[in-house]
Order: sequence, then C-alpha cells, then structure tokens
Amino acid sequence: MKSSKILKTSKAVKFEIKEGKKIVGRAFLYIIQNDLHENPYGLLEDLFVEEEYRSHGLGRQLLLSVVTEAKKRKLYKLIGNSRTFRTQVHHFYEKMGFKKYGFEFRMDF
Repeated sequence: MKSSKILKTSKAVKFEIKEGKKIVGRAFLYIIQNDLHENPYGLLEDLFVEEEYRSHGLGRQLLLSVVTEAKKRKLYKLIGNSRTFRTQVHHFYEKMGFKKYGFEFRMDF
C-alpha cells in the first residue's frame, strides 16, 4: 500500500481584547477543511485571559466572538480542548454550550 501526501491549508482568525496597548485576552479559531464533510470545522485554540483580568466576562466575550465567527463561516462543528486538571475551565465550556465528547491525545516533539 502506497501513501501519498496531499496538503490542505487551514486558516486562523485571531481574536484579542486589549486594555490600551496591552493584550489582556486572546483566542484563535482555526478553520480546517477535510474530505469527510462539505463544510470545514473549527478548532478553538489558546483561549486565554490574563489572570488579573479574569472573572470579568472577557473569556465569555472571546468565546462568543469565536462562536459567532464559526457560525458565520458555516462551520459544521467547533472543538475546544482543555487540560485535564483545569476543571473550572471545563465547567465554563459546558456552561457556554460545549459537551464533553471524547479524549484528546497528544504527542510532543
């Protein structure tokens, strides 16, 4: 069996919240196309709010911006992930409408 490489490109949209010139929150929406579905899917990556700015709704604002953009681009799903020990973040995602769906496996290089 011979394998072949076909490269598909993905795009990312960066979302930021600033206080003055300082970026205090950010998130990335990666738009990924594959051959399994007509529409691409989204990967929510690096949703982060600086510690001193947390609990003020900035994470919610960022996530809602990502979801709005994902819907606008007609993505068929949006995946978010979080480290296993970040249970507070898991509750946040669930409160925002995400469902626990599976496991993430990772290989570092």
